[in-house]
Amino acid sequence: MNLTIGILFSNYGPYHIARIEGLANCNQNLQNQVVAIELARYQDEYPWQIKVDNLHLSLISVIQEQALEKTSIFKLVQKLNSILKKVNPSVIAIAGYFQPAMLFTLAWCLWHRKPAILLSETTENDSPRSWWREALKSIIVTKYKSALVGGQPHKRYLVKLGMPREATFVGYDVVENDAFHPNRIKSLPKPVNNPYFLAVNRFIPKKNLSFLISSYAIYHQIMGESAWDLVICGEGQMRLNIEQQILEVGLKKHIHLPGFLQQDEMLLYFAHAGCFIHASIQEQWGLVVNEAMAAALPVLVSNRCGCYEDLIIEGVNGFGFDPENPQQLTELMLKMSSADIDLQKIGEAALEHIQKFSPDYFAQGLMQAVEYALVVHKNSKK
Repeated sequence: MNLTIGILFSNYGPYHIARIEGLANCNQNLQNQVVAIELARYQDEYPWQIKVDNLHLSLISVIQEQALEKTSIFKLVQKLNSILKKVNPSVIAIAGYFQPAMLFTLAWCLWHRKPAILLSETTENDSPRSWWREALKSIIVTKYKSALVGGQPHKRYLVKLGMPREATFVGYDVVENDAFHPNRIKSLPKPVNNPYFLAVNRFIPKKNLSFLISSYAIYHQIMGESAWDLVICGEGQMRLNIEQQILEVGLKKHIHLPGFLQQDEMLLYFAHAGCFIHASIQEQWGLVVNEAMAAALPVLVSNRCGCYEDLIIEGVNGFGFDPENPQQLTELMLKMSSADIDLQKIGEAALEHIQKFSPDYFAQGLMQAVEYALVVHKNSKK
């Protein structure tokens, strides 16, 4: 059987490239069987600069000349339909069911009797829910033959929506761990002279950066001159608000905003941070936590993050906290920057734990989902 596996994302950034390269590396035959498809080569929301010339797999961009956000849905769907006809995949893995183009691809699969696999990192608690939207989602979810999700909370939610438990596999949310390994990055120059906490976020409300700055301000007041600095990498609509808050708390010299950084630029900050903080009020997963752990950093993670249950072992590789309790985060900052805790031991535990969540893990989970989908599809035609 000539098998062609299509994998559709909005845009292939560093996370997605790592995943499909992991797929190619796990089985050389897959290099000729997998076709990576993206809705657009550029996306304003995530302005990654990724070289895709040397991939081991075929990558097709539906829209090449402009950003996804600036493309009309009619033009996008028209071109997507043409590409799907040309590729004619045996099975398609589709990232999410929210975007119209993703729903169109599911409809295309149903019309052409091709099994579809859902790639999902949605949890039940990552946004407000209404009964009618949940009912509609249940109808959509049951049209997929199988699913690949991030971890346990994502699996529970899909099962609740109607996906069979045995059809739901894990391993979706991974990064290229080796790129962040301390042995590779520790020799990079220090971007900040003082010890520092590190956060990496888009500057949008759900990332809870005002809370982070408030917690840090209390921490700095307690610690005085011996306090660590805080580095917040990223960019977004709340930049001016964040800058104003930093001025109001009088910590412009101690809170650094280097802006949006490409992955290779980020490595400097991961290499020399003392601890990583992710304070989101809502987060489907939080891949920056994977990156921090791969860099052997102790992590402080909001217990609202989708990755919390799977990645954080309390007191071993990091700690969770309530993202609405600034005192709790302040106390954890005090703990992590004190001499009472072995940061190296916690960082080593983080590095060890994240090894499971590798591109190989994604490849294994996706191929399980593919095999399951193909069997169910074949049986349904009998």
